[in-house]
Amino acid sequence: MDAILERSHFLKQALIEFVMEAEGELAESLETYAAQKSRSERQDIAQRDLIIDTFLTEGKVGDRETLDIFLENQPDLSPSDRNLVSNWRRSFIALFAVIQVLPDGFELMNWLTAKHYIVKPNNPLTLEEMTRFKEGEILLSRIAPITDTYWMFSGPCIPMGRLGKPKLAVAIGNFKDNYKNALYSDAPELLELAWQSVEQYHQDFLEFFGSDEVTLPGYQLNKKIEEFQEILTKRRFAAAGIDENKSLSELAEEAGMTQEEMKAAAEEAGADSKEIAKMFDSKNPTKMVTPKVELPASLKKAEQLTALTHPRWGQLFLPTYSRFKAMLEAEDWQNIEGAEKLVRQYLEDPAINVFIWHRLAKAYPNQLEKLLQTVLQRPEFKISDLDALLQEYNKPLEPYLPEIASVPLHLHNLFQEALAEVNKSKPKGKGKKKLGMGFQR
Repeated sequence: MDAILERSHFLKQALIEFVMEAEGELAESLETYAAQKSRSERQDIAQRDLIIDTFLTEGKVGDRETLDIFLENQPDLSPSDRNLVSNWRRSFIALFAVIQVLPDGFELMNWLTAKHYIVKPNNPLTLEEMTRFKEGEILLSRIAPITDTYWMFSGPCIPMGRLGKPKLAVAIGNFKDNYKNALYSDAPELLELAWQSVEQYHQDFLEFFGSDEVTLPGYQLNKKIEEFQEILTKRRFAAAGIDENKSLSELAEEAGMTQEEMKAAAEEAGADSKEIAKMFDSKNPTKMVTPKVELPASLKKAEQLTALTHPRWGQLFLPTYSRFKAMLEAEDWQNIEGAEKLVRQYLEDPAINVFIWHRLAKAYPNQLEKLLQTVLQRPEFKISDLDALLQEYNKPLEPYLPEIASVPLHLHNLFQEALAEVNKSKPKGKGKKKLGMGFQR
């Protein structure tokens, strides 16, 4: 084990002890940070330690970062030590696949971004414990840079075994739900493309529907969404330089596949033949793919279904939005059956985000204020306090990357292949199964 790796172990232990033994504001910040993370993650010891490890490099006390506070309290550290610790700001958590087992570490691939890393344990005991890791295994872990050529395991490493494509797709979806801020941490260019796709989807929605809010019976809205998706698909074909008027055999020849292979791939994935052709076209420069929006059966049957879009919050489908607005417009909302239950549902349901509440507050400020005063029995409540109230119900004030955002091509392909495997294993005559894999709608 080289000297800098050993030194990193010493410095990391010093950082852990400094934070865990701290008092005052630093201790309070750690406690608050851990409590917030624990609300959305089922904790075991390893997950708790991952939360603490994340706080070491991402936590803040007011406007000051944990690492800066540590460095300020270590005047005897050399410039090289300070540089090493400062670089840990680039630490990130991800789902990694073991590509190769090395004598002193591993070659790992971040499944979210397909980027590869040489990662080494920074002490002999951890290295010995990791000898059981095999190629193809999936690991949940944080890594931190040591030099320009290799990284170290920053916190606990949680092995998940060798996962088939369906289970891997589910694991990636769970990662997205549990670590929303960690998507594409090592690939800001992919994150930027994903955010741009959300804004573009919003603009396309406005162009097609003429508004950012559309309410129709569920089955009618579903048909309109299908028409909208078809237009978007044609635009993607055009952007990728694919002639949608070409025959299947012509597309298959361009993709280097037989017509039978193309049909089989399309049937297994439940996708259009031309869409499959596009995915297999080696000349296609597209790096990101927009997930297809598919409404669940319950929403298709809704009497009134509202679709709303926002350039940052993405797209939402709400079967009760018209009811909520009617309640705010009523002369006496307390005479409406289920009114209070609906208000509490909007407060407690994570899917009803700040965007929805701000929209209602802008359109019905006085009515919403009185409504919340009564339902919550808070006569002093003011609409200006809305954000503070929403935070009480664990609603983030800033958006996470929405599910409508485009995803890297390799993830899109994984989800399609996983879905094909699941549907192939189902008895004949059964309906197609939808995997809740996080990135797909």
